[in-house]
Amino acid sequence: MQYKTPLRDMQFVLHELLDSTTHYQSLPQYAEVERDIIDSYIEAAATFAENEIAPLNRSGDEEGCTFNNGEVTTPKGFKEAYKQYCELGFAALAAEEEFGGQGMPFSLGTVVNEIMGSANWSFSMYPGLSHGAIATLEHHGTDEQKAIYLEKMVTGEWSGTMCLTEAHAGSDLGIIRTKAEPNDDGTYSITGQKIFISAGEHDMTENIIHIVLARLPGAPAGTKGISLFIVPKVNVNADGSLGERNGVTCGSIEHKMGIKASATCVMNFDGATGYLIGPENRGLNCMFTFMNVARIGTAVQGLTASEVAFQGSLEYAKERLAMRSLSGAKAPDKVADPIIVHPAVRNMLLTEKAFAEGGRALVYYLAMFADVVAKGTGEEQQYADQMLSLLTPIAKAFLTETGYEAANHGVQVYGGHGFISEWGMEQNVRDTRIACLYEGTTEIQSLDLLGRKVLGSQGKMLANFTKVIHKFCKEHEDDDSMGEFVRPLAKLNTEWADLTARIGMQATQNPDSVGAAAVDYMYFSGYVTLAYLWARMAAVAKKALADGTTETGFYDAKIKTAQFYYSKLLPRTRTYLARIDSGAEPYMSMDVDQFAF
Repeated sequence: MQYKTPLRDMQFVLHELLDSTTHYQSLPQYAEVERDIIDSYIEAAATFAENEIAPLNRSGDEEGCTFNNGEVTTPKGFKEAYKQYCELGFAALAAEEEFGGQGMPFSLGTVVNEIMGSANWSFSMYPGLSHGAIATLEHHGTDEQKAIYLEKMVTGEWSGTMCLTEAHAGSDLGIIRTKAEPNDDGTYSITGQKIFISAGEHDMTENIIHIVLARLPGAPAGTKGISLFIVPKVNVNADGSLGERNGVTCGSIEHKMGIKASATCVMNFDGATGYLIGPENRGLNCMFTFMNVARIGTAVQGLTASEVAFQGSLEYAKERLAMRSLSGAKAPDKVADPIIVHPAVRNMLLTEKAFAEGGRALVYYLAMFADVVAKGTGEEQQYADQMLSLLTPIAKAFLTETGYEAANHGVQVYGGHGFISEWGMEQNVRDTRIACLYEGTTEIQSLDLLGRKVLGSQGKMLANFTKVIHKFCKEHEDDDSMGEFVRPLAKLNTEWADLTARIGMQATQNPDSVGAAAVDYMYFSGYVTLAYLWARMAAVAKKALADGTTETGFYDAKIKTAQFYYSKLLPRTRTYLARIDSGAEPYMSMDVDQFAF
């Protein structure tokens, strides 16, 4: 398959659903970002992605990265494509202007990231990790650190990573062992090993700036004793030129299920020179800047998986002939009907489409809250931060899981051909599987959502969002044409609050109830969140049709996809409700020794 940017749907979400121009005008720094500017960036990204990096997707997967004595070589064409990516200004799109960036909104950068990721996820990993490193330095670095590193990172001349994970400590960062010993000159000697470091070593840039978590001598145990450090691959002289190689090396690269063109590295720090970012023992707080950006980026990967699966499946289903329609031949001039006539195939196609377009709406909606957190003020900023805190784990976990489901449908639509590499569907499955794991597994994101964000805020964060849904339902309760969406949405919105209260009561009797309910709660929350956005999209489409649009096919399809979502996908919430209400006992009653005999 060949990726084609869904420009019309992107424009629908940005301009008609979310009214991006008004959103940007509400933030003084972005007041001049009008529709023509937005569309020009998206169209330029589409041209580059479709023509330059999409053709490298399969070849990059087949070739993979090469490791030789600490050096990593990326697949053929990647280095040249990265150079062009930077020359076109995509690396600097959403960075601050004072450091060479273009000062565009995070949300616009998110749209561009979707395009790049859909075309070639492995390629997008290299600049993608730099975005978080840049954001961390912008928010927490000293003026001197910003002056030394940011401009070259922003332009893409240097890249960045985040180094958190250790072999014995996956998502439990409180038990990391990497040490930071103070030096007399104010620097630190960093010693330890980090694993699963995306883009930890490669041949695209002349320097790589690692953002590393480590412990100072005498630091408190757990997460309260972690500090954050800048550790460059090559030391930087006072005048900004490159000096001697630092004591950080790549020990190996992983042999992976997917994203094989993205170098996943074991990084060894042997007394490497590091520079403290932020206060001592507050490194995890500073790293949240990086982690939140990365989690939104991972949610984008779930969206891209659904989009790629849908595009490939649709093309194949319209051409592949197999059997006759049960309601009579639809292509009597051919030996059989195209498989798109069969309800089972349409179920898979529409599931992919509903997750792709619904996921796009959720990611863009989320990214606009991130704009306000970055550039807003006062109560507006505080509210956006709370909404972002609630919706990020939903988007990360739900969209990656539904993206993986869609990717598997992509294989299934192709039948046996889906299992064959040449069609691209099996690569989508392999590349997507990691999205459910990194930046916090689905299970960890679910526990974060229910335990920290919802129950931890005593329901305040959830109430912020359920009020938004309630307001939408009240606005449309007298519109009979919206009844098929508003009535079930209003009921689910009420159930969401009631369900949360029941879990809270269960937890007072048995703390394991929260862990037992978390994943089902996340899925319930995800389906309701997408239901709200699909109802909004249906309302926009109905208004466009009522106003006499000439694009009747587009808007009618939007309404029909919303109807499919509500009738065929949203009922899954009933299962999650039943599972949650059964409590923790079915999980916890079995003794460990009883699991196997």
